[in-house]
Amino acid sequence: MSTIPTSKPETTIGTPPLQEGVALTAYAASAKSKRGRRLVFGRPLVHLVLIVICTGAIVPFLWMLATSLKTLEDAMAFPPTFIPRPFQWNNYSDVLTNPKANFLLWTRNTVIIATLAVIGTTLSSAVVAYGFAKIKFRGRGVMFAIMLATMMVPFPVTMVSIFSLFKWFGDVTGEPWLGTFKPLWLPAWFGSAFNIFLLRQFFITIPDELSEAARIDGCSEAGIFFRIILPLAKPALSVVALFAFMGIWNDFLGPLIYLQRPEQFTLALGLQNFQSQHGGTPWHQLMAASVLVVLPVLILFFVAQRTFIEGIATTGMKG
Repeated sequence: MSTIPTSKPETTIGTPPLQEGVALTAYAASAKSKRGRRLVFGRPLVHLVLIVICTGAIVPFLWMLATSLKTLEDAMAFPPTFIPRPFQWNNYSDVLTNPKANFLLWTRNTVIIATLAVIGTTLSSAVVAYGFAKIKFRGRGVMFAIMLATMMVPFPVTMVSIFSLFKWFGDVTGEPWLGTFKPLWLPAWFGSAFNIFLLRQFFITIPDELSEAARIDGCSEAGIFFRIILPLAKPALSVVALFAFMGIWNDFLGPLIYLQRPEQFTLALGLQNFQSQHGGTPWHQLMAASVLVVLPVLILFFVAQRTFIEGIATTGMKG
């Protein structure tokens, strides 16, 4: 005679009951199915959005490139056409040999200013960022907050006072500072709030044990900075240098304020001068000149693309 069990079967600790296990399995399968549907329907949608955004960003550049290869009549035609017929490659040589525009001289001026500004910005910002990240002193947090607050002040607000300051420097030293390159690159040697913040976020991620070990071995603070911190911060320094270069290369307002003679013009200012001297807008040559101005920045970006992305991913700019 068989006996009917009157109590529930015993379960071991940590093992779910049979019904609960079935429910968990079903829930996992449902979640996996939902995730699969999201991947099937979500990924193409994300790709479509990215394609639309990228197209909107690249179309103006493609239009500039196409217009630079058109004749003036083709560039002014309505309705507009995208593909040049025929291709006018001599637009570029006409711009470079135009007697009213000295693009080679303007390029040399821009390279000089950009080189001095990039070196100054990178070095001074790294020194200040190292102090905020690795050296403990009273009021460090307050000073860092005040420095960050300066990013909220746009350049036009301080433009007149900075102009007066450089004029005063010229009066004191006996040599005029206005009408020279000094106001365009000298401020870069006093750091940039954004770049200091960027480098500080990277320096914080470097373990303090490295600095402590170097101090025990007798290394000075300057030695730690130049021999340990800077070599480890190459990606972040590359990002700062590239940002500084792009800012100086595309700067129009600064040269417009401080430079006075055409032989001192930078590319951005020279491009505007090239347009005004023709008593109209020769769009085909103006677009060719614009391509020549943009081209060095594009080449630099693609050459340093890997380091640039690595630096962005390892600093405080990552999401």
